[in-house]
Amino acid sequence: MIKRKIAIGITGASGAIYANVLIQKLKELENIELSMVMSDNAKDVWKFELGNENYQIADIKCFDNKDYFAPFASGSSSYEALVICPCSMGTLGRIANGISDNLITRAADVMMKERRKLICVVRDTPYNLIHIDNMKKVTEAGGIICPASPSFYSLPKSFEELASTVIDRVIGLLGLQIDTYRWSE
Repeated sequence: MIKRKIAIGITGASGAIYANVLIQKLKELENIELSMVMSDNAKDVWKFELGNENYQIADIKCFDNKDYFAPFASGSSSYEALVICPCSMGTLGRIANGISDNLITRAADVMMKERRKLICVVRDTPYNLIHIDNMKKVTEAGGIICPASPSFYSLPKSFEELASTVIDRVIGLLGLQIDTYRWSE
């Protein structure tokens, strides 16, 4: 069976827990090949917020944010999706305005030009008009804005369960099936 290739971009926005939960949940699924790229700020935020440097996961291909030779930096690759989680407003602004100044923004540009799935899990709040305009531009170009706004229907009992309410939505947006809480089911 052919593996579905998904890239994860992690920026320096607060919310490393979302990236960690996303990685763990995607690793549990069968027939998924993951690749990852982190900004330097993302590594610092991860260490500060999660208290570890466990983002170097052995079975995930990791690429430097300056590595334009990463396969998902090219439209000829077979990567079907990029999830930027969390997505800083600076990264979103560069994507919205076609500025491919690192691997994360280049990969986002590739996903949109190839009409593949780009999901930006934005974390900042409140939004100013520039943020809203940039979210609109990315949406009109085919990207999906998925704010990191947790739900409480499932009565989460830990930070990880709370983060999962967002990440389970992201996984659903990728077209993947997972066992998760569904409203009124």
